[in-house]
Amino acid sequence: MTPLEAGVLAWLGKAESDLLCIENNVVAPRVPWDVVVFHAQQAAEKLLKALLVGAGRPVPRTHDLVALFSLVVEAGFPITGSRADIELLSRFGAAVRYPDPVYTPTEEDGREMAAAATRLFTTVLGLLGV
Repeated sequence: MTPLEAGVLAWLGKAESDLLCIENNVVAPRVPWDVVVFHAQQAAEKLLKALLVGAGRPVPRTHDLVALFSLVVEAGFPITGSRADIELLSRFGAAVRYPDPVYTPTEEDGREMAAAATRLFTTVLGLLGV
């Protein structure tokens, strides 16, 4: 296995861990929807970074999914069909890790974002041929 392949697999493994956190939380007796949406955003971030590594591009230290998405498109990956999911997953992130009296993610948000992260996972695996 080349270092490039190892790097891609490392990012994919981290994304899988985020998806597993979602799966485990969704079946819990009390679901922390803020945690679900956080891990959905995190999975998407790691999936986009896996694509960048796969293209031999540097991975910026950012949580900005829209910026990462643009870099992935620039790298030549035909991922434009995932734009709506990226925009959805960008709505949350680290912000939901802190109390907010105005907004708390709902079950609908959590389920929608979990589905978006899962779709992106399938897309990325296909693009990487994994």
